[in-house]
Amino acid sequence: MRGRTVVLLFYPGDETPVCTKQLCSVRDNWERYAETGAEVVGINTDSVEKHRSFAANHRLPLRLLSDTNEIVVRSYDMKGLFGTRRGVVVIDPKGYINYRRVVVPVFRPSDDEVIQAIRGATLLD
Repeated sequence: MRGRTVVLLFYPGDETPVCTKQLCSVRDNWERYAETGAEVVGINTDSVEKHRSFAANHRLPLRLLSDTNEIVVRSYDMKGLFGTRRGVVVIDPKGYINYRRVVVPVFRPSDDEVIQAIRGATLLD
């Protein structure tokens, strides 16, 4: 999606405590994310059906991508010992990774941190 900042929010699993908090926080701050103009997506190896249920259950506004074959997860080195690692990748409008952070699964990146990284990548355009 060149020409636009893309944010990949990697998270271990739908309907797990920390992941639910993380993505509900994104939902609660969605207006701030939308103001950046970035395409923000959540991604893990759960099925499309599980994503649909999770998104509907929590009214999540962001797109959730299912990577059951682990192609994207492995490409961005987000494959963990027990599934998807928790992390954020921000890709600038020219297609370069501008920001990458992996966090311990029991923690989550703050919305302020992610939005600041988005703004930094967008300014490089």
